Parts: sequence; C-alpha cells; structure tokens
Amino acid sequence: MSIHLKDRIKAMSLDLPPAPEPSGVYRPILIVENHLYVSGQGPVLSDGSLMYGKLGSELNKDEGKVAARQVGLTMLSTIITHTSESLKIKRVIKVLGMVNATPDFKHHPFVINGFSELFSEVFGEKNGIGVRSAVGMNLPNNIPVEVEAAFLIE
Repeated sequence: MSIHLKDRIKAMSLDLPPAPEPSGVYRPILIVENHLYVSGQGPVLSDGSLMYGKLGSELNKDEGKVAARQVGLTMLSTIITHTSESLKIKRVIKVLGMVNATPDFKHHPFVINGFSELFSEVFGEKNGIGVRSAVGMNLPNNIPVEVEAAFLIE
C-alpha cells in the first residue's frame, strides 16, 4: 500500500509546522531512484520556533517523547514542502533518532517512540515502522531531539 502523503495528513487532521530552511550546506531531502532521504529534522512548532532542552536535566522522558512526535510532524512538513503532490511513499526504511541527553539518561528508545508511533499512525504498522537507532548526544542549539530517515517510494 502506497499513500499520497498530503491526503493522509488531511484525513488525520494533523497540524504541521512550517518546514524549516536548511541551516547549513545540505539538502532537506534527496530522492535517489526509489528512495527518499530526509536530512535531520528538529522539533519545529506551529509558529516556526524550536523546542529546546536537554533530557535528564531540563526535560523528562515524556516531554522528550512529545518533542520526538513534533520532529515527526516537522519531517512530514518537509517532505510535503519539497516533493511533488504525486509522490507516493511505500514504507519507512530507516530512522536515526538522536536525543540531546545527559550522560545518565537511559530512555532514548522511549523518547524516539514519539516519532515512530506517529509514523506508524500515518503509514500503518506494517509500512510505518522500519529499522531504527536511538542514541544520545549533544545536539545543536540545545534542541531535545533530531531525527533523520529514509523511505521507499514509488
């Protein structure tokens, strides 16, 4: 099952934030043959501002999970903004979830579930869940979560 992303977003009544402009020398998306690659996305809010905070000191795991879901909404916005309406996504292939966390924070997979659960809702459990990594690190501008992903397209 492939879906037209814009139609699915509308049907789910999801409120997408504006797609962020690149903050360096890279492309927000790249299509190579039947693969769509999306550069790392942060949690952009509906007013265009970013969410901030480090997990384990400023934010708890539940707040991190909300931030990861917001990253998912940002990624959907980026895909819609930078691709044609005729693009059909077959499935999620790979997700790399990066959590801005203190060294003693141990809930990285739980946090990135916020992203993965959203994509499971959008694409269905069979096609919305791919392989995944969830790691901790320091992230630019103190954003709580960043995610990059790869998709199979028609």
